[in-house]
Amino acid sequence: MPQAPSESNPLSVARVSEVLKRTIKGLGAVWVEGEITEWKENRGNVYGRLRDLDGGDDSLSFNIWSSVRAQLQQDFHTGDHVVLLAEPDYWTARGSLSFNVKRIKTAGLGELMQQLEKLRHKLAAEGLFAEDRKLPLPFLPGCIGLITGRDSDAEKDVLKNTLERWPGIPFEIVHTAVQGVNAASQVTQAIQQLDADPRVDVIIIARGGGDFLDLLPFSDETLVRTAAATKTPIISAIGHEADRPLLDEVADYRASTPTGAAKRVVPSYIEEHEIVTGAVGRIRARLTHTVEQEYAALSNTRSRPVLQRPESMFEQQEIDVQRLAVRSAELVDRQLYNAASDLNSQLSQLRALSPLATLKRGYAMVLNSEAKPISKTSEVQPGDTLKLRVSDGEITAIAE
Repeated sequence: MPQAPSESNPLSVARVSEVLKRTIKGLGAVWVEGEITEWKENRGNVYGRLRDLDGGDDSLSFNIWSSVRAQLQQDFHTGDHVVLLAEPDYWTARGSLSFNVKRIKTAGLGELMQQLEKLRHKLAAEGLFAEDRKLPLPFLPGCIGLITGRDSDAEKDVLKNTLERWPGIPFEIVHTAVQGVNAASQVTQAIQQLDADPRVDVIIIARGGGDFLDLLPFSDETLVRTAAATKTPIISAIGHEADRPLLDEVADYRASTPTGAAKRVVPSYIEEHEIVTGAVGRIRARLTHTVEQEYAALSNTRSRPVLQRPESMFEQQEIDVQRLAVRSAELVDRQLYNAASDLNSQLSQLRALSPLATLKRGYAMVLNSEAKPISKTSEVQPGDTLKLRVSDGEITAIAE
């Protein structure tokens, strides 16, 4: 383990500076309110100092680089009360702490920001910003609802870019105030109107940016809750990165600019046409290849002799059947002949053994009255009735 810093093992200045710089940078950007006590410009950059409003000695150094200075829409001077968003930075070469300003506004906005953040946390806790409740945008809407200022650049940008990507797509446009005291209520009513229109498949709310106060209507609680309750997907295209209104959080899709909303709301007709054309070409090629393969297989099958003369399949079977029929007849005749011969032989033997054959030679069979054969004279008494059986019948006789 590394040895802890001590008198005998001190840290180097570079090491301390590195730790301080990393720790300070890790704090991130913060909003700070105070009074400007110094404001010096040099080559587009501003170097100033901000003092605490309580009048004490506490102060902070800040820098506004030329890229940020060029975006400021108002001038600032020594003595101004301001609120600024700044990121702390530690200058190791001089061992000094300064703040790089990202945004700066006149004082008075701090309370509004605090209220806005409180509302943001409240709505987030209710789940209005949750990703799983956001609706998917349609691939190609049948009609696009647009809420924007009349004759505004935002309206022109949305229409121009959308129709370039998909010509002829219909719009249902509702013009409202997009800043000022009436903006929130008018935009809310427009959302309800378009959400109730069965033709509208998606709603774009567009404005071309603005400062914090200009965008406050789009953080109105009623407006935000109305947007969250719609059954129609909403695209927020307010067009401001630093001060995102709450509508951006609850919208189903947030576009950084109205042009970005136009590019998201519809696909590119040219790109989709190329995709479909390519798919049709691939399908046609696949079908052509399959048909050619099947035709070749069919031609190969049809070229076989058996299909050129289908009757040849049965010729051999016919010959075999005829041969078997002749053979069967021969076998049956032979069996019948052998059976007849055997029967005649058995009849001859039977006739030779039969008493009838003896009777036909002039012999007779003597029977008593009970039709039992008599073989001895002792079995007959004078006067007994006898029957003499000859070959063609019986003769009754009396014994003497």
